[in-house]
Amino acid sequence: MLVLRCTACKRKLWRYDKVGPGEVLRCHKTRIDKFYNVFEREKRIFCSCGRKIGIDKGSYFKMIAKAFTYRGTKRNG
Repeated sequence: MLVLRCTACKRKLWRYDKVGPGEVLRCHKTRIDKFYNVFEREKRIFCSCGRKIGIDKGSYFKMIAKAFTYRGTKRNG
């Protein structure tokens, strides 16, 4: 499980089950375990501080790479 945090305010965004190696460029909605400080407006995802985190593409969120950090372990396979 990874915990994603906003780079601006360091608040938790959500807990995500990442499968496989590589960067977190897409967050599939079915793998998000818990939301914390996030809201959606006009198909865009924002932290509660107002920073834009990603774009809603239907079944996943397309993430803005420099808008968040993550910590935790990735599941291989």
